Parts: sequence; C-alpha cells; structure tokens
Amino acid sequence: MTSEGRIGEAMDEIAGVARAARRASGALAGLDAAARGRLLIALADALVDPIVRARLRAANEEDLARAAAEGAPAARAARLALTTGKLDTLVDGLRQLAALPEQVGAVTLRRELDEGLLLERVVCPLGVLGVVFEARPDAVPQIAGLAIKSGNAILLKGGSEALASNRALVGVIHGVLAAAGLPTEAVVHLERREDFSAMLALDGLIDLVIARGSGAFVEQVIAATKIPVMGHAAGLCHVYLHASAAPAMAARIVVDAKCSYPAACNAVEVLLWEPGAEAALDACVSALQERGVELRGCAATLARHPGLVAASEADWATEFGGLCLAIRQVEGIEGALAQIERYGSRHTEAIVAADPAAARRFLAAVDAAGVFHNASTRFADGYRYGLGAEVGISTGKLHARGPVGVEGLLTYRWLLRGEGQISSEYGPGGRAFLHRDRALDA
Repeated sequence: MTSEGRIGEAMDEIAGVARAARRASGALAGLDAAARGRLLIALADALVDPIVRARLRAANEEDLARAAAEGAPAARAARLALTTGKLDTLVDGLRQLAALPEQVGAVTLRRELDEGLLLERVVCPLGVLGVVFEARPDAVPQIAGLAIKSGNAILLKGGSEALASNRALVGVIHGVLAAAGLPTEAVVHLERREDFSAMLALDGLIDLVIARGSGAFVEQVIAATKIPVMGHAAGLCHVYLHASAAPAMAARIVVDAKCSYPAACNAVEVLLWEPGAEAALDACVSALQERGVELRGCAATLARHPGLVAASEADWATEFGGLCLAIRQVEGIEGALAQIERYGSRHTEAIVAADPAAARRFLAAVDAAGVFHNASTRFADGYRYGLGAEVGISTGKLHARGPVGVEGLLTYRWLLRGEGQISSEYGPGGRAFLHRDRALDA
C-alpha cells in the first residue's frame, strides 16, 4: 500500500476512534464526585498490585533494552525508565487527584438578570483531548488520571521508544474502566505515526491537542492542525545568584535543580552570577563538581575557576538534559533579566538572594510560567503543586500556564433559566436588568 493509502486508511480508522471517544467522554463527564474518586483510587490500587508491577516492569525492560541497543542517550533512557520511585509517585498523585474538590459541574457565577431569569456559569470538560508526548511512559497514568478527574476522553500518542510500556499501562487503565462499567474508548492508545497525523486533521472531533516535546516539534504540530494546541516545549531554566545569596543555600538549591533529575524539563541548565556573589558561586562549583557535573564557564567564570571548560555561545541556549551546566557572569539583576529574556524558554526561573528588594524585582520582571525565590526549579511540577499530576507544563500564556492540572482541562457553559422572557423587552425604554448576583450555594 502507498503512503497516501496508509494515511487515508488511518484517517478513516482514527475518525471512528475519535467518535467513540467523544461518546465515551459523556460517560466520564456524567460521573459524580464519589464515582470519579473511586475510579482514581482503583487506578492507584492497580499500580500498587505486585502482579501488575511485574507486568509493567517486563514491558519497560523491553523498551529499555531496545533503547540501549540503539545507543539512546542517557537522558532519554532516564525518561524512559519506569522505576519503582516513579510508580510510587504516580500512585500518590492519583490519590491526590481523588481527594481534590470536584470541579466538573461547579457553578462559578450565579446572577439574576431579572425576576425569574437566572444565569449560571457552570464548569464542564473540554471533551476529547489529543496528547502527544516523549519517551516518558509515566505520563500515561498521569494524563489518564487528569482526564478522569476532568471528565475528558483522551487519545494518547507516546513515542515509539516507549511502545511496550505505554501498551501495558493503557491496558491497566482499560481494566479499571471496564471494571467500573465505563467504556474503554475513553482512553485510546495511538501507536502509528500516521495515527497522530490523522488525529491532527480531526478538528471537528478533537477539542484540544497537547504537544509535549521540543519547541520545533510543538511548532510543527501547530502548523499541521486547525485544532487549538497547548504546547509543553523546551525547559531552559536559569538560577541567578544575587550578591546577597547565602553560599550554603545557593549550593543546596543548585545541586538539587541540576542533579536530582537532570533529564527533567525543570532542571537548571544555566547558572548566572553577579559581582559580589563569588562566595555563592564557589560553593556551587564545588558542590556540583562533587556530583560529577561538567561545568562550562564564561571568561569571568574561568578567571575564577580556570579548571572549567570554556562555554560556547550555543551553551546559553542549550537544554543539556544531563549532568552539564553552563555558568555566566552578568552585570547585576538587569543583566540577569536580559539573559533570561534572550535565552530562556518561559518555563521556570529562580533567584537566590537574601535581599528582599532584589527578589521582588526579579519575581515581578521575569516573564516565565514559574518564577522562584530561594527555591529549586525542580518544584515546577503538578504533583509538587498539589495538582495530583500534570499533562505538561505550558510555556504559553493563553488558557493555562505552568503545570497543567485539572483546571487547565476544563471550560464552562452559560446556563440561562427563564419564564418566557424575550430579549426585546429589555433595554432603553423597556425593562431594566437587575444584574443581581446570588450566592453560589443558593
């Protein structure tokens, strides 16, 4: 079959899958808070089950072995590994989600336009989400959990390098849905590249595409579809050492931001320091070297630490994804802001400073989804924010920004209940609107 034939066949097939998902989304949206919570707890319990974990581990080993045979970079292998720690975090996150207040169906505005004419703004799911993500199989239960909590159906397209792991995880989710009498079509696993291309053409059936990958990849997705796209792109994060930074605190924060999970999008990639912050810089360099981090410095940094590798211009714009960090001196806070504005990815930026005025200036001026004071960039995470999970970290500004949890997957409808009123009765010379707000719990 020609490539055109395969694409056409995929279009017909995925259109049918998307229609089934849209029907299934109604079943999810119709669940009450208690049923939604039970479903999330059941998924968490399934991921604790030793038999299920053994099955997941075997599938993940298959993916890891293939990645090793293909010479995959260490950063990709780290993302791909479905470790016990990752599974435990997933379970905890699902239980967090179950405990969060119910948002679907919540009334966020109740207003009497006139006697007997009541307007309400009511939270509702988006409908059907298409999600494409990189070699991180732990994203599957996170996204599925958020879809359950928000009442959305999902079409998932993970990287081919995680195919066996993703299949196994979706199988677990389908088992939980089926046991609850819910349609398994609510969570769809797309496996072929042409499946994702076909999905992007379904602007009448898919309500939102969430793209997780490089900036270039997100731009390709946006260019290829009429469906609104929420992008989770590059994570080029900075930590800025102000002259007032406490050396021990600076070292502790920077080591965590770089070394706790170097492959994460919220790991620090560039360390900035200003004149006066030499003691904090020295403490960071020493601590990072003890952890085996390759350090690349500008001329001013090399003058103080001549044993480091000379940084190139490209290093300031590189998401290393591993144990490598670029270090640059800047001229005060304005220099730091200029560096971040030029090279940052709008993900997460941090300042280490004892000076409250400097911290206020930094937090007010940096244009990023997350801006931190005296805290590691690694806190930029839906689980750590108490969202239970995230479908990604949006570096855009519309609809949702930062870790996208349940709220970012919801919209609202306006419901109006009347007693036969017509609009032409109101306005100058006619009836006046009351516009009287009423209590939400009325």
